Amino acid sequence: MNTVQFNADGFTFAAMAVNQQAYQQLRKELDPQNVTLVAVSKIKPVSDIKALYDLGQRDFGENYVQELVEKQAQLPADIRWHFIGHLQSNKVKYIAPFVHLVHGVDSFNLLKEINRQAAKNNRVIDCLLQVHIAQEETKFGLDKAELNEIIEKAEAFKHVQIKGLMGMASFSDDETKVRNEFAALRRLFEANIQHSTFNIQYPILSMGMSGDYKISIQEGSNMVRIGSLLFGARG
Repeated sequence: MNTVQFNADGFTFAAMAVNQQAYQQLRKELDPQNVTLVAVSKIKPVSDIKALYDLGQRDFGENYVQELVEKQAQLPADIRWHFIGHLQSNKVKYIAPFVHLVHGVDSFNLLKEINRQAAKNNRVIDCLLQVHIAQEETKFGLDKAELNEIIEKAEAFKHVQIKGLMGMASFSDDETKVRNEFAALRRLFEANIQHSTFNIQYPILSMGMSGDYKISIQEGSNMVRIGSLLFGARG
């Protein structure tokens, strides 16, 4: 077991060894289907991320702004950093210079701030709009009306590119329930493809994590966020 530790927001977490066999199996499974693997590395040490990087992984997902900023400074420049947590508007400025894709845009005000900070950095930042599909109240995301409203307003922004939709299914052992939630997002995704504009395109449908990624791919996902299968359980 790797004994390196990483301090995030005052908490110290022991590192678990990267599961190389699981990584190779995932790539073997996902690559032929053109599904992007985002390795969720939150609260995992730089050494674990580097180990996976050395195996060929380039897309990594982080949930906490401070942790992401610290890791980005220590790791290779060609890593594509995905922010997959709930992003507060007042923290956008810290990741705007380098973030590859913001997964969880769940309000117009957040998208507006991302556009503002991207302009300051002379960048166009790629974003996914997060849709609430789970039957759990704790999940963030837009409903259908809010999604349509934000898409209409986003056409005025020059420094963000909406690349698609993201959603999280209910944390449930009920496969039918999870599948239905993913299918609902896929239908919404397909309905919006025809409304593409210069800064709103729909190549990405991001849904599925370690416990349900197989179902999500069957339902149309082309980007999955995998953490525990690769890095082990988090403390």
